Amino acid sequence: MPDLLLELFSEEIPARMQAKAAEDLRRMVTDKLVAEGLVYEGAKAFATPRRLTLTVHGIPARQSDLKEERKGPRVGGPEAAVQGFLKATGLKSLDEAKIQRDPKKGDFYVALIEKPGRATLDVLADMLPVIIRTFPWPKSMRWGERSARSGALSWVRPLHSIVATFGLETEAPDVVKFAVDGIEAGQTTSGHRFMAPAAMEVRRFEDYEAKLLDAKVVLDPQRRKDAILTDASQLAFAQGFELVEDQVLLDEVAGLVEWPVVLMGAFDEEFLSIPGEVIRATIRNNQKCFVVSDPKTGKLTNKFILTANIEASDGGKAIIAGNERVIRARLSDAKFFYESDVKTKLENRLPKFDGIVFHEKLGTQGERIKRIEIAAVEMAQFAKADTEKAKRAAHLAKADLLTEMVGEFPELQGLMGKYYALAQGEDASVAAASEEHYKPQGPNDRVPIDPVSIAVALADKIDTLVGFWAIDEKPTGSKDPYALRRAALGVIRIAIERGIDLYPRGLLEKHIKRVRADLSDGAISEIGDSFQRFFEDRLTVQLRDQGARHDLVEAVVGLGGKEVGLLSVVRRVEALGRFLDSDDGKNLLAGTKRAANILRIEEKKDGKAYDGAPDAALYSLDEEKTLAKAIGRVKTEAGAAVGREDFAAAMSAMAKLRPAVDAFFDKVKVNDDDAKVRENRLKLLNEIRAATRAVADFSKIQD
Repeated sequence: MPDLLLELFSEEIPARMQAKAAEDLRRMVTDKLVAEGLVYEGAKAFATPRRLTLTVHGIPARQSDLKEERKGPRVGGPEAAVQGFLKATGLKSLDEAKIQRDPKKGDFYVALIEKPGRATLDVLADMLPVIIRTFPWPKSMRWGERSARSGALSWVRPLHSIVATFGLETEAPDVVKFAVDGIEAGQTTSGHRFMAPAAMEVRRFEDYEAKLLDAKVVLDPQRRKDAILTDASQLAFAQGFELVEDQVLLDEVAGLVEWPVVLMGAFDEEFLSIPGEVIRATIRNNQKCFVVSDPKTGKLTNKFILTANIEASDGGKAIIAGNERVIRARLSDAKFFYESDVKTKLENRLPKFDGIVFHEKLGTQGERIKRIEIAAVEMAQFAKADTEKAKRAAHLAKADLLTEMVGEFPELQGLMGKYYALAQGEDASVAAASEEHYKPQGPNDRVPIDPVSIAVALADKIDTLVGFWAIDEKPTGSKDPYALRRAALGVIRIAIERGIDLYPRGLLEKHIKRVRADLSDGAISEIGDSFQRFFEDRLTVQLRDQGARHDLVEAVVGLGGKEVGLLSVVRRVEALGRFLDSDDGKNLLAGTKRAANILRIEEKKDGKAYDGAPDAALYSLDEEKTLAKAIGRVKTEAGAAVGREDFAAAMSAMAKLRPAVDAFFDKVKVNDDDAKVRENRLKLLNEIRAATRAVADFSKIQD
């Protein structure tokens, strides 16, 4: 079957837009093909700095003919209905319709409509201009004389040409005939801007890709990335160095070149006196270059690797020299910033925070730092950290935000605080907390290890969460302007990975008065309910992402309306999962669910809950007495085990219910003829439900 080749050739497409643009082009074209009844075999899109390309193979040469039966009015129906039917179906008269018999509803007219399929070439000629005109660039422009006209094309950069061919692999393809803003589709493109700018005619994708390669254009972004990474690694290795890999930078650089040429430059060794992260940020941000390290020490060397877009006649000497000049100037600035910053102690910068508003309803940055200090002392108890170090670390943790270096490179916040703290002689744990208190900043980021860092990280995130909850600035739908979901997940990960059992609602109630002293106890309780549910939702998402069964999580989270500590939830879920894998667990689950189902049916029928204590005097069967005693023992043992956070022991205690529950259902008729006995037995069933809820809500567990 025929293939489609489409290229949209323009001026420079920003690297950050290329991947999404390629995917948008693939999606828009293939969705429209399917909507037109043209099911294809495969499609792939590519992007370079100057072109978007799409190949779709295995497209039918034409649409299938459409045959449709359309039901009309009843025979003998109103004339208006008949005329509307004829107009809608294109029939000249009722003689062209057939009559369908229906003994119950009466006979009615049916039109058989046959619509011949169109040639795919014509379908493409209609759909492609619309896709090009409606392409969803984040930013676009109009240009030239045509830009003043109504309906002028808006594109990311000036669009120069369009290639659109369609045909069989064994035949010369047809050009899809259409034009957009005066640019007619054809089969002519250009190669590399400098090394092969001449126009060239292409036929289909294989021919197109091969000719581009000859014309110094690597079409596939992944192939460009692989080439850059391989060549850069080999160039560094040949000099006895090691490339410091950077996937984000690699993605960006591959979007800046069509023909990657890797070169190595150098800078003065004196700049190695500043932190390696500063050197890397300076070179990366200003010149999009990679840095190089010494494999023996792991420290940066005074070399860098750049990616040019041309094979220069001088072997790249002028390109290297130009990059070296810029990098030397930028590193000089960075060295000046660093040396200037070190001269001012971190605590001497803090008074400026009193004049910087954190949020109009939450006060200044200075007020926030004081709150974090108080919270850090409290969190130090959980993290087993030195309280004085935790307070000092919280005091200094934000100070580097006011330094020249962080002003120039915001991504170095925290890290520079650590370097400046060490330079002024602070304790290593205090210094580390400047960097680590921001962690984790995402699912792939590590959590703090040092107890002081843990305390400050928790304090910082809890202050943010409690503060914005107190002023009713909670996340809504997909909107989370203050990154509160990320902060909550950070608290959860720290709690789980560092073995700290935090109770979110308790934390809110303890800290909220520092932000809103005017809140009543009732208002705090209501806010606490919302805060707890928010954390339960985040914890549920986290555990599901880690592979936990969703029903087990739901059975433990928010158990009976009582808040359970974050770490306790995890341990309960793990213990519950192991218990339910055993025969005792499976059978007890079945018995508990049976009890719950009977209770639900009878309570609904009777219009009341059977939640009072059963009367032991009404027990007439041994199985009732045995079950009652077993429940009493289990409540005591399981409750004590839960109290000491020994959930494995709690499950072992629960297992002791199984024989008594099995015997009860084998021998006892719950809905006894005697109303009092029936009620008492239903209350006994409720005792089973209550006993198991000491550990989990078994009604939420799937069989």
